Amino acid sequence: MGRITLFQHSKDAVEYKAGQVIFNRGDPAEHLYVVVDGEIQIEIGGTIVGTVHPGEAFGEMALIDRVPRSATAVARVDSHLVSLDQKRFLFMVAETPNFALQVMGTMGDRLRALNDRLVE
Repeated sequence: MGRITLFQHSKDAVEYKAGQVIFNRGDPAEHLYVVVDGEIQIEIGGTIVGTVHPGEAFGEMALIDRVPRSATAVARVDSHLVSLDQKRFLFMVAETPNFALQVMGTMGDRLRALNDRLVE
């Protein structure tokens, strides 16, 4: 549901090498990221709490609510990411409603997975 396809051929994707930190817990939230290829680990206190795959977004919550990052994001393998600052994010939401649905789908998938882990 949450697969974001708008950026799969983007010319402004930035490469992050395996092990490179994209952002740290506590950093100001200035961008959300869409994974074009690769994998990103989301960590809290050294514990991996999630993995983000191609077509998925991460960092969107902090951009929306303007609260410092709640987790650290690290490239698990060499990865290409497209970053969107708040201005570009709001433009995409206004001009491409499907983009907003895709981001919400990613958030919903993540929340459902967390709920499933809590029930186990």
